[in-house]
Amino acid sequence: MNLQIATAVLKMGALTALLCSFTLAQESTGSGILPLASIIQGMEKAQSEVRPQTPYQLIREYRLFGAKSSGANSNVVAEVDFKPPSSKDYHVQKSSGSARGQQVVRRILDHEVEAAAKRNQARTDAVTSDNYDFTYIGETVLDGQPCYLLGLKPKRKEKDLISGQAWVDKNSFLVRHIEGEIAKTPSWWLKRVRVKLAFADLEGTWLQTSMEAVADVRILGLHTLISRILDYRSTDVVASRTPGFQNRKH
Repeated sequence: MNLQIATAVLKMGALTALLCSFTLAQESTGSGILPLASIIQGMEKAQSEVRPQTPYQLIREYRLFGAKSSGANSNVVAEVDFKPPSSKDYHVQKSSGSARGQQVVRRILDHEVEAAAKRNQARTDAVTSDNYDFTYIGETVLDGQPCYLLGLKPKRKEKDLISGQAWVDKNSFLVRHIEGEIAKTPSWWLKRVRVKLAFADLEGTWLQTSMEAVADVRILGLHTLISRILDYRSTDVVASRTPGFQNRKH
C-alpha cells in the first residue's frame, strides 16, 4: 500500500512539474518578447530605410578635454552639409584653444565625408549581422522609450566597429544608443577608446545627435572629446549649392 501511495505521489509530482513547465513556456511565449533573430531582422530593415532623402545642414560643437583639465582645452564649431544621396561637405566656423582639437575634428569630419561617398556600398559600420554577433541582454527604458538591450561583438577588428552594447527602440527598431570600446584603435598612440553615441529623429531624419569618446593616450593619459548638435536645418539652401562645393577650401 505504501508503495502504491509513493508511486502515485511521484506521478503527481511529475505531472505538476510538467504542467508548471508548460505554464512557464506559455507565459514566456505570450510575454511579447521577440526572439533575437526577429529583433536583428527588424533592426536591419529599419536601418536600410532611414537613409536621408532631403538635404540637411548641421551645426556641431566639439570640445576636447585634456587628462588633467576640468575645462575644455579646445572648442570647435563646424557646419556639416549633406546633399542626397552621397554628397557631404563641411567647414569649420570657429575654433579656439589648442590646435590639436581642430586637427582631431577635421579627421573625424573627413572620415564622415568619405563614408558618405560610399553610402551605396555595403556599410562596414552598420549595426547588422554582417558586422556583429549579437546577444540578447534584456529590456530597458532609455529617455522614456522602451528598448531592447543587445550585446555587440564585432566580427572584425575595425575602427568603425564597437564592442559593447546597443539600445534598440522596441517600436521603430532603430538604434538609439551605443556604448563600448572601438574594436581597433586608429593609432598606436591610442591604447583604447571608449565611446558613447546617441541617435534621434530630427525632422524625419535619423541621425547621431551626440558623441563622447574617452581615449587612453600613451604617455599623455586620458583625453575626452564631446560633440553635440547645436542646430539642424532641413533646407533647400543645401540643395541649391553648386555641384563643385566639395572643392572649396575648408
